[in-house]
Amino acid sequence: MIHEISPHRLNNEFLPNAEPWKDDIIIFAQNDMLMVGGEPGNMRFPKRQEIRSNRFVYQYLFSLDGHGVYHAIGNHTAPLPGFAYKTMREIRWQMQGPREYMYAAYTAWHLISWYEDNHFCGRCGHPTSYAAKERALECDNCGHVIYPRIIPAVVAGVINGDSILLTKYAKRNVPFYALVAGFTEIGETLEECVAREVMEETGLKVRNIRYYKSQPWGNVQDLIVGFYCEVDGDTTIQMDRDELKEALWVKREDIQGQPDDWSLTNQMMMTFKAGQEPQLSK
Repeated sequence: MIHEISPHRLNNEFLPNAEPWKDDIIIFAQNDMLMVGGEPGNMRFPKRQEIRSNRFVYQYLFSLDGHGVYHAIGNHTAPLPGFAYKTMREIRWQMQGPREYMYAAYTAWHLISWYEDNHFCGRCGHPTSYAAKERALECDNCGHVIYPRIIPAVVAGVINGDSILLTKYAKRNVPFYALVAGFTEIGETLEECVAREVMEETGLKVRNIRYYKSQPWGNVQDLIVGFYCEVDGDTTIQMDRDELKEALWVKREDIQGQPDDWSLTNQMMMTFKAGQEPQLSK
């Protein structure tokens, strides 16, 4: 998955007074795009020594393999030579790695989006400022504290004997299959979310809901939690056509993976294909 970057390491420790050195990574964001360079499979970001202008303020985000990763704050700039602005979707499908830089891009976008969305206090409307001792924003007027936005979501591998439920979303131009997924509602456990999403999208009841793994998915600020479960009773799919354009049972041997191996969804599909999904404890 995208966050499985060992032996590389992303360290998200909050270091508010850090300053970039010449080899540190600088992230330029413009609208919904990041500035990237390199060839497919060998993406890179600018380093501080490549930036000749002194008109930027550098906001520390995290470190990657000991090198600081900073957001360049200032007036939007034209791409540096050899770089271009690309959306997160373009970065995923066109640049395709290396994995540690993809994870850095997703995590940087998560933080930059949160900072950009919270220049003003949601309670009183006054400007916010950086907290001194933790990754947070504070309102100087009313004292309201705003923490990074992390949205819990689930992905469900629904099993029917030797088959699993695969879907395609109605409003996305994506050619490959995925699993049922959705966001957790207020006052709902993750397991309850699994049962509700499966019922809403496919009309199926499920049982034996069991945890598999979790994954940060920073380009949409999600924390995705994966579960397997069994269909309970009637296996007839009643698809919600506002949500899905396809939903079907697929045998293990017929499962086709997604184009890359970065998503929890893809790993769960391929884990089931290999017959290695977690079993119920006896």
